[in-house]
Amino acid sequence: METRAVTQRETTYYDHGAPAERWERARRFFDAKDYAGAARVLTGLVEEVPEQTGPRLLLARAYYHSAQLSRAEAELRRIVERDPVEHYARLMLGRTLQRQGLQEEAERHLRIASALAGDFPQE
Repeated sequence: METRAVTQRETTYYDHGAPAERWERARRFFDAKDYAGAARVLTGLVEEVPEQTGPRLLLARAYYHSAQLSRAEAELRRIVERDPVEHYARLMLGRTLQRQGLQEEAERHLRIASALAGDFPQE
């Protein structure tokens, strides 16, 4: 019974407030390098506003920094699927794939990110 009460309090804390309040809470967790805490807040927020890129990108970053690479990859792929020219998501996807040892696929996304950011080789 006690475990359920603790779980309910934790859930209430992470899910409490309007979306803007939860966004700020998630940013504070992230800035404090509490990536798991940020992810807990952002998971609910992303479910509530799936069309918004900002919360999903921060969730992917929280997953990346907490070495939850398959989760980071899944969130980044969702962003890139919806917005193929989102260069930071492409960059993060490339880095996430690199950390998973998927070098060939990573290079493709890193090249696209570089081109989208206007980073062309100087000749």
